[in-house]
Amino acid sequence: MLLVAEHVSKSYPTSEGPLAVLRGVSLTLAAGESMALTGESGSGKSTLLHLLGGLDTPDEGVIRVEGRDIAKLGEAGLAAFRRETVGLVFQQFNLIPSLNVSANIAFQARLAGRHDPAWCEQLAARLGLSKFLTRYPEQLSGGQQQRVAIGRALAAKPRLLLADEPTGNLDEATGDAVLDLMLALTFESGAALLMVTHSERLAARLSRRLHLAGGRLS
Repeated sequence: MLLVAEHVSKSYPTSEGPLAVLRGVSLTLAAGESMALTGESGSGKSTLLHLLGGLDTPDEGVIRVEGRDIAKLGEAGLAAFRRETVGLVFQQFNLIPSLNVSANIAFQARLAGRHDPAWCEQLAARLGLSKFLTRYPEQLSGGQQQRVAIGRALAAKPRLLLADEPTGNLDEATGDAVLDLMLALTFESGAALLMVTHSERLAARLSRRLHLAGGRLS
């Protein structure tokens, strides 16, 4: 298994005491597999993605990626893990304002030492961004920014792609094309895709589906 999460729990402090967001979540994801994660807003889907991507640590439980317990990697190891192993697509895009589209797409691949100009050009074309490579994020629509964020995550050819509502700002046709691209990369490279989505239609296209409610998966 490429990804194994066992009995993962996470709470956050509030004025009324700890708020349990995840309660003993366990899941596995194999190389070449895709999984849809569904659930109501506030059910903990984004929290789970952040834990799996090494952006936060669980209160309890173990997360292993390619056999490594990511909680034991240390700060430098976690930074390398996020650069080289994981591709993250955030709801907020998190593009770098001072970089144009071309440089934003190449950013993580350069950090990971896997920058391939031809692959970046291919990604830009398949995402409909070829005409916007010299523009900056503030000059783009929300849907265009979302496609740049997806291109950046795919450019480094990650082993594990974690996508939080990656098609939420896209029209149906573009969303389908973007999902086609993510699924193709997952299959071709033996990576794994975990995608949070509210779309029943898109969720049905992935290999498996899990639903998060009350901090537990079903």
